[in-house]
Amino acid sequence: MDAPPKIAISGLRKAFGPKKVLDGVELSVAKGDSLVVIGGSGTGKSVLLKTILGLIRPDAGSIRIDGEETIGMDASARERANARFGMLFQGAALFDSLSVWENVAFGLVQGRGMARDEARRRAIENLAAVGLRPEVGDLSPAELSGGMKKRVGLARAIATRPEIIFFDEPTTGLDPIMSDVINDLIVACTRDLGATTVSITHDMQSARKIATHVAMLHGGRIIWTGPISEIDRSGSAHVEQFIHGRAEGPIQMQVRA
Repeated sequence: MDAPPKIAISGLRKAFGPKKVLDGVELSVAKGDSLVVIGGSGTGKSVLLKTILGLIRPDAGSIRIDGEETIGMDASARERANARFGMLFQGAALFDSLSVWENVAFGLVQGRGMARDEARRRAIENLAAVGLRPEVGDLSPAELSGGMKKRVGLARAIATRPEIIFFDEPTTGLDPIMSDVINDLIVACTRDLGATTVSITHDMQSARKIATHVAMLHGGRIIWTGPISEIDRSGSAHVEQFIHGRAEGPIQMQVRA
């Protein structure tokens, strides 16, 4: 019998008042895959991510992790499920009141009760994995550049050795060279962990670098999904317009006069 997908989403719906954001999303992510969800601003990519994480409760549908339904879990079951996740937030989301190493070790200390000495050692190891020297661990987040903050955020995301890692616009705000550095680190770190990853981005250069598979979200639904190697021959006018950044096409942007 085949193993279930690592993540299986079906019939997922979420509305905020009259606005339907997710309107029957169907999506499957196999173990070890790197799925990148693309789509324009305001298409619901972040809402989709937050529903998988349990931060937003959908109006209808199913989200299964390794075959286990996560919607409607009680608090303790949700906590156990989330312990399998890592997350790189769009703005790194570091705690200003904590040192760099304490940020990286936060999940180890607070989530797993690890002793501070061991947690610090693990934090330094994870900083090294993203190309940062041990002395960076004693700095405060305010002393870091944007690219360094992203690296620290990635170190924190992998510190607990998660099975599934989520990336929210991982290259936003970075210059092209640093974006490529972050993309390379994401590929290397997730490969070394053997993790399954789900990313959301509008950066096609990043998507091409980190994805094994791509799904396009538009109008609250997944309108195309397939291997990254097939995206240039998707046969979808929406995908073609998006990946080439064309103003003309079926995707109409709302522009105020």
